[in-house]
Amino acid sequence: MGTLSVNIGGLELQNPVLTASGTFGYGEEYEDLMNVNSLGGIIVKGTTLLPREGNPGPRMAETPAGMLNAVGLQNKGVDYFIDHIYPRIAEKFSTEIIVNVAGSTVADYEKVCEKLAPLPRIRAIEVNISCPNVKQGGMAFGTTTAGAAEVTRAVRKAWPKTVIMKLSPNVTSIVDIAKAVEAEGADCVSLINTLMGMAIDVERRRPYLSTITGGLSGPAVKPVAVRMVWQVAKAVGIPVIGLGGIASTRDALEFIMAGATAIQIGTANFIDPSISEKVAKGLAEYCAANGLKSITEIRGII
Repeated sequence: MGTLSVNIGGLELQNPVLTASGTFGYGEEYEDLMNVNSLGGIIVKGTTLLPREGNPGPRMAETPAGMLNAVGLQNKGVDYFIDHIYPRIAEKFSTEIIVNVAGSTVADYEKVCEKLAPLPRIRAIEVNISCPNVKQGGMAFGTTTAGAAEVTRAVRKAWPKTVIMKLSPNVTSIVDIAKAVEAEGADCVSLINTLMGMAIDVERRRPYLSTITGGLSGPAVKPVAVRMVWQVAKAVGIPVIGLGGIASTRDALEFIMAGATAIQIGTANFIDPSISEKVAKGLAEYCAANGLKSITEIRGII
């Protein structure tokens, strides 16, 4: 095992740095700006059974130390991904490719998983039960233990490889949700998705977003994310992937010390397209400077 290599639910990563779904496209959008293959993996856009147009604009708004989004899982559907996108990125990238799966019904999740399962380069899925920007499904499944457990159980039957459940912070107890998905066979959990937020244009006297509310991401959410990762990592026996406002190596180290096995970088990709590669290099430098044989030596030391 190399200095930075980690294992998330049976999936070996060359380093703990992943890109968050919805912020990195399909990797191709960034290949002229950085070495995508230097990362532990990329998590592609949320993929649904049928094509989705997403929400009407405006659907993004800047906020102090963050941003609101209400994109609404716009994508061309799983069949388009399989036929047109997968063949390109599977050949182009050697790093792990993880598909973020979303649905409006439990059956939708199952069908998407069944369609993706034969693809050899997709060795893990991240199941989105935490998106606050869609009217059906998404966060509705992730805000109760029963809903989260039901989706996990269905996905576990349809997907034979690594299952990562992406959890919502918009709940009373994220620990209870994490325990529920672990009990139903999740191999790993990722947290947090965006916090529900809202911003108002006082000149126009209306919300900035067409949907009124949206998902808050960026540095503003990091303290909440670190706290939740710390709580969940102590409560479950499966690996935790931490995300929420990571914009530097120091940020990534906070999550790892709180108990995260791997991390995801999201909003920061919009500010510095090469930030994920920089963080991976920064973690290697930190290990060398501190005499660590493995990044896992500092995992969960808090």
